[in-house]
Amino acid sequence: MTAPGAALADALIVARCCAIDPALGGMIVRAGADWRDDIVAALRAGLPADAPLRRIPAHIDDERLLGGIDLTATLARGQPVARIGLLAEADGGVVVVPMAERLSDTLAGRIAAVMDSGELVVERDGAGLRGQARFVLVALDDGAEPEERAPRALAERCAFWLDLSDVRPRADGPAAESVDQTIAPLADVLDTLTATALALGIDSARAPLFALRAARAKARSAARESMTWDDVAWAARLVLAPRATRVPMAPEDPAPEPDQSPPPPDDSGGDSEDQPEPSAPDDVVLAAALAALPKDVLARIAQGPASRARTSHHRGAGERRKSGTRGRPKGTLAGVPGGGRRLSLIDTLRAAAPWQKLRGANGRVAIRRDDLRVRRFETRSDMLTIFAVDASGSSAVARLAEAKGAVELLLAQAYVKRAYVALVAFRGTQAEVLLPPTRSLTRARRMLADLPGGGGTPLAAGLVAARELAEAARGRGRTPFVIVLTDGRANIAADGRAVRSLAEADATAAAQAIRVAGIAAAFIDISPRPRPEGAALAAAMGARYLPLPRADATAMHAAIAQAQRG
Repeated sequence: MTAPGAALADALIVARCCAIDPALGGMIVRAGADWRDDIVAALRAGLPADAPLRRIPAHIDDERLLGGIDLTATLARGQPVARIGLLAEADGGVVVVPMAERLSDTLAGRIAAVMDSGELVVERDGAGLRGQARFVLVALDDGAEPEERAPRALAERCAFWLDLSDVRPRADGPAAESVDQTIAPLADVLDTLTATALALGIDSARAPLFALRAARAKARSAARESMTWDDVAWAARLVLAPRATRVPMAPEDPAPEPDQSPPPPDDSGGDSEDQPEPSAPDDVVLAAALAALPKDVLARIAQGPASRARTSHHRGAGERRKSGTRGRPKGTLAGVPGGGRRLSLIDTLRAAAPWQKLRGANGRVAIRRDDLRVRRFETRSDMLTIFAVDASGSSAVARLAEAKGAVELLLAQAYVKRAYVALVAFRGTQAEVLLPPTRSLTRARRMLADLPGGGGTPLAAGLVAARELAEAARGRGRTPFVIVLTDGRANIAADGRAVRSLAEADATAAAQAIRVAGIAAAFIDISPRPRPEGAALAAAMGARYLPLPRADATAMHAAIAQAQRG
């Protein structure tokens, strides 16, 4: 971890580097308001005095962002009049994105496309607008939780990911740096940065190229013509370390060689044996990156690659669904209003405006069927977490108490995440829905107070009941997620007979039915010593396998939240 004062000094150097080389893309910044202003000021100080600065609100539309038809001027003149968008206005300057973690994937994709090409081409019914848009992006991440992050499309195009959340006002100025003046050959730098990226599990080809550009910009910011290995190590620390997805294994010590004859005495009279061998540049650069690994890297590694590949917009909510009447605006499309679809008057006029002169409107706006535009919206369905709890004699006492605590913790967040919770308990020879889908914490506590336990383990019946409840919830427009808490050792078959081989086969078939139904799930193995049966059932379900032999309610809730995000 980097010390807070050093982190702020690094951030100011990063700002200067982005001003020197805008091809670095920019930075993702998680910091307080004071430091954001300092970073933006340092960035602007390195740009020309007249460099523009523009801020992108989360609700901006495509016309304002990319440019398009100036509706008022077009209707007044009777011919298409184009206007540039916010990104074109920021050409040669800075674009600031407040609350970047709330940016939609669509809007992030628009910005990313412009960052890739550096050009804007807007076509609106024959009217074209072309413009340049080269800018440095500063995405301000206000996420309150670690999983709330800026969209991946933007993060991949920004060289630097800075976390100054631990920096407190007001630190002393950055200390003078001791620079290793050893010149770093370009070929060796590329090999070293690529090897470091591979060692850290970084699969993006942009990362080592960004690090190379960052090392060059660092040298230029210090008025040096050539980059040094110190610059390369700094770039690895600031560019590669935040992207790490694994911690390299430490090399094993070689086996000791058998005793040989003692080495001949050193007649040089020097003390060279006391001088350590110089470290290879590759080792120095990797060590610098490892020293700067983010504080949550182990948690992100534990989440697995699927979770890291997803954007941060899930946050416990259900599936995204298109809607024509309500939800978050998602632009417009050509179409006739009706059947629940609403007319977008402004977009309809904008589509009709370029053709008024040809249509001979004579002071009136002539609108044709092809001009009509309807609004699009996106909604999220409610999330339903279904607990299928093993209440058999071997698991009842401790595990039911943990399940109760986890259910209550989930319900405490229900109103924020629009989540419902249900509980299925299986014991004896059958399964029972003890808690139908609810967001009422009072009702849940009352139903959970006398949760019964004891008897055999009808695992197949429990999985069938959970699947049927999930399918019913899906039919009502909810997104189900099944959490199974069991040791995986079924001993009661689906027909109620105590035949272990048949019970295991029925449980496997019920698990496979959950996977075929496409129901997301997690399998929590509560056995004191996890055995292969649990992992096999999780694989049959297509579920994430979480062995938690001694987890309390808080740890179980954390594991469930992590599984839902992944």
